[in-house]
Amino acid sequence: MKEKIKKKKKRSLALQFGILFVIVAIVTIFINGYVTYLNQRKSYNEQCLENLDQISKHFTDRIISEEPDFREFVEWFIDNREKIQILPSFRRDLKYTEISFYSYMRVNYPEMYETQDFSFSKLDEDGKIYYATYRLSYWMSVFADIIREFDLSYAYFICPVPGEENTVVYMIDPSTTIPDNDKDSEFLVIGDKVYEDPKEHKYMWKTWEEGKSLLKADSVDNKYGFMYTYCYPVRSKGKLVGMLCVDKDVVSVTDVIVFSVIRQGIVTAFIFVVATMVLFACIRRFILWRIEGLQDDVEKYSENKDPAMAEEIKKRGGRNDEISTLSDKFSEMITSLDDYMKNLQHVTAEKEKISAELNVATQIQADMLPRVFPGFPEEEKYEIFATMDPAKEVGGDFYDFFMVDQDHLALVIADVSGKGVPAALFMVIAKTLIKNRLQMGETPSEALEHVNEQLCEGNDAELFVTVWIALIDLKTGHALEVNAGHERPAIRRKNGNYEMIRTKHSPAVAVMEGMTFRQTEFDLEPGDSIFVYTDGVTEATNKDEQLFGEERLNEALNRYAGLKPGALLPEITKEIDGFVGEAPQFDDITMLGMIYYGNDRDKFV
Repeated sequence: MKEKIKKKKKRSLALQFGILFVIVAIVTIFINGYVTYLNQRKSYNEQCLENLDQISKHFTDRIISEEPDFREFVEWFIDNREKIQILPSFRRDLKYTEISFYSYMRVNYPEMYETQDFSFSKLDEDGKIYYATYRLSYWMSVFADIIREFDLSYAYFICPVPGEENTVVYMIDPSTTIPDNDKDSEFLVIGDKVYEDPKEHKYMWKTWEEGKSLLKADSVDNKYGFMYTYCYPVRSKGKLVGMLCVDKDVVSVTDVIVFSVIRQGIVTAFIFVVATMVLFACIRRFILWRIEGLQDDVEKYSENKDPAMAEEIKKRGGRNDEISTLSDKFSEMITSLDDYMKNLQHVTAEKEKISAELNVATQIQADMLPRVFPGFPEEEKYEIFATMDPAKEVGGDFYDFFMVDQDHLALVIADVSGKGVPAALFMVIAKTLIKNRLQMGETPSEALEHVNEQLCEGNDAELFVTVWIALIDLKTGHALEVNAGHERPAIRRKNGNYEMIRTKHSPAVAVMEGMTFRQTEFDLEPGDSIFVYTDGVTEATNKDEQLFGEERLNEALNRYAGLKPGALLPEITKEIDGFVGEAPQFDDITMLGMIYYGNDRDKFV
């Protein structure tokens, strides 16, 4: 199955290159043909215009040389064209019209006949009609020969009508026919008057205005077909009298160009196809096969994870090109990946070992804190509950409660600066020292003074700990308190609300040697409650960087004021969690709650 997929991928790559070459070939041939067509069309059109110009000039010169009075002839024709009658068989009847003219001249103008010097202006009206009939038949025959000889569509002579803008008279036009509206007529339409739109015949009128050939032709599409119309000015005796025009069928011009382009395109396509096949064969031999070989080696490595493949892949590079560079990089990547995997296994093993040790440390730390509530089941003068939620595997917060003697209960809550393992170790030392000093019978202030001196010794990490201690006489409810830089406790009097107690603070423990700690006193009545906590409670932060704060804590405590510590602390935890939401926990959260019953437990339980 894998072999089939591999072959399919190889064929796919070769197929993609093949399709790409075919597309490039087709596009290149098309563009080349189109550019060639444009160039040949431009060249052919220029040559065509030059030929039309030469034809027009040659026959214009012939008209002027054979018609010395051509100007007078044209002027008379414009006003008397309806007097001339020419049969459709003008070529066959040309000899007859010639004999008729000479016969009339021999009888009426013997002098002119003898000298063969005919002056059109000196002829009478009948003589001018005979002359015009003969000469127009002659020139129409000549123009017909021009059309046939030079493969033109039409050739004709036109003269603008004085006083009528953009209007011409077709004086010599071998393509003229019998009028459509006079089916009984035997004669052709001679001197047809036509309005030539300057929008369609731009260069015709420009030639007339400038009186010179422009080597420009109008492209006209009308009932006679799609034509190039080229006009050449005709001057007689220094005056511009009309224009000799020739029409060339555009379709025939285009056919010649297209045939030439197709012939050239076939040759180009053959050459390009052969060159493409050779190029594709070279690319397949020198590029595709090397890429396929590199692919095979990489697939072998992905299946076997054999580092020895790095050397095989490096040899695959061959020439000093991009594929060689790719092979080198693959080889380096495999070597680096193998080293990384070995290091990763070592690091993973070390991490698992550290994680296991941290789990043990977490368990040890948890075991060091009182977790059985009530702590002293035989004691009925109070009820107590505490929680500690570290930000990391181990934390720097701790709480403690223990009987100093038969009548005195010690409550301790503290927060070590910093987090993680260093803070946890410092916390263990601080907790042990505080408990030992209090159980030795020292007051809270005396105990912290001795602990401070011990913690300052060798404290290179410059850690310190905030501590709140209360030593409560369970018979009387009288308490001694020390607040060494810690949060203010909240006290609820029987059936009242929790209030934050403002007492004078002392510095945190282990800040510096030789410090003393201020000790204060307060009294508890049966039914009173105490709630103490670390700054992880009030400084819990939500996604909007807002702190939970002392005010929210106080409101939450009073919302659940009637609950005992075992039920109160979970509710406060829910309030904190709801406020923080998805934001990460940055500090340990520790709380301790107690209700003092004294000798009246039965009234409250």
